[in-house]
Amino acid sequence: MSKKIPATFTTIGLLGKRGDPHVGETLRILHSHLRTRGVRVLFEEATAHTYPGHGMETASREDLGAQCDLAIVVGGDGTLLNAARALVEYGIPLAGVNLGRLGFLADISPERMIERLEEILRGHYLLEERCLISSAIERNGEKISVSNAFNDAVIHKWNLARMIEFETYINGQFVSSQRSDGMIIATPTGSTAYALSGGGPILHPTLDALALVPICPHTLSSRPIVVNSDSRITIILTDCNHDRAQLTCDGQIAMACLEGDQIHIHKQALPVRLIHPADHDHYQILRAKLRWGEKL
Repeated sequence: MSKKIPATFTTIGLLGKRGDPHVGETLRILHSHLRTRGVRVLFEEATAHTYPGHGMETASREDLGAQCDLAIVVGGDGTLLNAARALVEYGIPLAGVNLGRLGFLADISPERMIERLEEILRGHYLLEERCLISSAIERNGEKISVSNAFNDAVIHKWNLARMIEFETYINGQFVSSQRSDGMIIATPTGSTAYALSGGGPILHPTLDALALVPICPHTLSSRPIVVNSDSRITIILTDCNHDRAQLTCDGQIAMACLEGDQIHIHKQALPVRLIHPADHDHYQILRAKLRWGEKL
């Protein structure tokens, strides 16, 4: 159940990429500033273990989700993806400080971190809700594994330089059978990740849509398609070339698939809630990160 966003944030959770000294220093700065503002700060236990001597109050992710009004994630987009999947059920919003490379999701720069934090604490920010998808593998009529994805769920070959074959169904209707290296099912958030390099469209984050992007299809007429986010997608593996295939969620969770498996993908009921600076501009981020208009 999503929490109501309070007028002021009184308890803030800190999460970060583990074991990175730059992240550790940034977390200490955030903690010190928030404490001077009278805000209670909870440091996520799994992150805290990699920064001995931090001196902060720690909490499990479950306790952090239950007690905090806001979570600040320090690292890159990968760190924020992980936190989003873990905390979505608690409904707390996430703000990301970008110490990574691209930073489509973690959009607060460390140089302006304190300034942006003050704006957020005063209530000057944008709150955005984005969809999460659930992926389940069904084998012989039994659901054997389930995982969430914020960016994408990817069905792909295991390790051989041979294609796999599969059938795609949307809302129970047969779409196509294809031979390829796999299929990317991307949320609007994930449309600028792996799906983009696979030739997929860029979807605005507010769209209620999912993109299905084939990976190196054998048929040149096999193109990406976009469907409503309420669609229920099923991929049936029909030939894995005597090897396994794999379902990967956000590039972080991998599950082995066998010939005959059915992969079911649908939108989760609870959204991920992101907090952006008040002057957040999605198109400016696209221009900067994708280097649109730069002179060669």
